[in-house]
Amino acid sequence: MNSKLTMNFSIDKENHTIFVKREFAAPLPLVWKAFTRSEILDQWWAPHPWKARTKSMDFKVGGQWLYAMIGPKSEKHWAITNYTSINTEEQFTAADGFSDSNGNLNNDMPQSKWKVNFSSLEKNSLVNIEISFNDLAQLESTLEMGFKEGFTLGMSNLDVYLASQK
Repeated sequence: MNSKLTMNFSIDKENHTIFVKREFAAPLPLVWKAFTRSEILDQWWAPHPWKARTKSMDFKVGGQWLYAMIGPKSEKHWAITNYTSINTEEQFTAADGFSDSNGNLNNDMPQSKWKVNFSSLEKNSLVNIEISFNDLAQLESTLEMGFKEGFTLGMSNLDVYLASQK
């Protein structure tokens, strides 16, 4: 990652929310596609040596993304994202949680709501992500699973993907 690009990760425990502000050295349409197309998400979403593999994706309001995070020993952790609002190249919101391979939510694992905002900065793009949880226990459980480290690595994977598209 270019060290001059913005990267902020903050936690508001009182409101059970994670905030990520991340700048990318790419135009907004390309960054939007990277967050909304499964064939691109599969290339960067998982922190190495893990891989993301989409089973199905329908990026529309009421649609969902069902995918597995596949580990180096072929272990699979399934997740489902249900899209609740979409404003093309501006914002989308979604509910996210762990699931089984058929998309049935695992209520014993943390669930979150995502608000992802996109904006253009001359040659670059800025993505502001707000991830909220119903309670502090779910937020802390997510952090204990290594979310900050894994998500930061995923953002670096996205930098590599975006650079390859120039």
